[in-house]
Amino acid sequence: MGKQDGSDRQVSAEDIDSSSAPILHVDLDAFFASVELLEHPELADKPVVVAHNSARSVVTAANYPARKYGVRSAIPLARALQLCPKAIVLEPHFDRYRALSRQVMAILDDVSPTVERLGIDEAFVDVSGAGAVIGSPAEAAELIRGRVLAETGLTCSVGAAATKFVAKLASGRAKPDGLLVIPRDETLAFLHPLPVGALWGVGAVTEKTLLDRGLGTIGDVAAAPLATLQRALGEASGRKLHELANGIDPRPVDTNSVEKSVGHEVTFETDVTDGDLLRRELLRQSTQVAARLRDAGLAGRTVALKLRFSDFTTITRSRTLADPTDLGRRIYDEVRSIYDALDNRRPVRLIGVRVEQLTGDEAQPALWDTDDSWREAERAIDGVADRFGRGALRPAALLKPTAPIRPSGS
Repeated sequence: MGKQDGSDRQVSAEDIDSSSAPILHVDLDAFFASVELLEHPELADKPVVVAHNSARSVVTAANYPARKYGVRSAIPLARALQLCPKAIVLEPHFDRYRALSRQVMAILDDVSPTVERLGIDEAFVDVSGAGAVIGSPAEAAELIRGRVLAETGLTCSVGAAATKFVAKLASGRAKPDGLLVIPRDETLAFLHPLPVGALWGVGAVTEKTLLDRGLGTIGDVAAAPLATLQRALGEASGRKLHELANGIDPRPVDTNSVEKSVGHEVTFETDVTDGDLLRRELLRQSTQVAARLRDAGLAGRTVALKLRFSDFTTITRSRTLADPTDLGRRIYDEVRSIYDALDNRRPVRLIGVRVEQLTGDEAQPALWDTDDSWREAERAIDGVADRFGRGALRPAALLKPTAPIRPSGS
């Protein structure tokens, strides 16, 4: 809906009545770039791109000055530097991002017991029960914004509304570093002028379908007969978009929501045919994915391998375990077994490890636990990481040189 460079920023007046807008969407501003700028405050007003500086790298994040040139995440770094030749490229540090994310989420948990994490840099917070202690939803939002800045040095934008969908739209409009409250009785006035692409779940194909039928705004979708939308989009999708366009979104903030998967993948700067090197990379990724699972108190039953070859063909293979795991050694054993079974001879451009079918409870040892020694070792590594940073202690096999890579977590 809004421009990502903050040029259409909209914020609320201090005296706005927020009593009918108890659902907050908290979104850290240009999170990865902002974290890097904590180490480089002198660059805050300059265009900054976060990416590995290599031939095949893509942009991990860009700050707002860079976005004004059209730089966006996920575009090739080479393209970003064409758009903004003076951009300063900073290497990403994913351990820092995870650590600061945990700090922010702890602040949200202090404000309300009803928090739904959407990812590393955003969450919904229901503050409907916080009035007696904190005040109005707007006051709760300002408390969150103030604490995040004071305790982490980062800014966040907050949308407050009667529904999750509108709160998320409002936080996007408030960026950067703003608060936008949409009272319940102003919901439709806020929604209806927006383009159909702002509707939750509308991608390029659905947007084209709607535009081809003359439905260019959310207001147009709201006014369209339900039957017309269902003929064009299907019964379920048509009904969902019709309800959202009319401000109907009954979903509560879900405190039991967990990530659907945790993964890590890398693109090599040059294609790799060395099987031993690829196996070491699988070990490195398995170790990182397991650490992220344990950090989040999660475990998963399905282990997946992703390979992209030099001709850009991509395959994914998975295996489901008898019990959920959060151990790097178990993940590696499974993903290596999948890789070895492929008997691949083709040059590999990208390789990735993912764990799916997550549960919100940390893995519990089975009665006959063959992983006991590995569990003890990996917990010890976690303890070292808490004190000295992830990477201070790692498997000996990872001390060998590896091919240049451009990593990304997801």
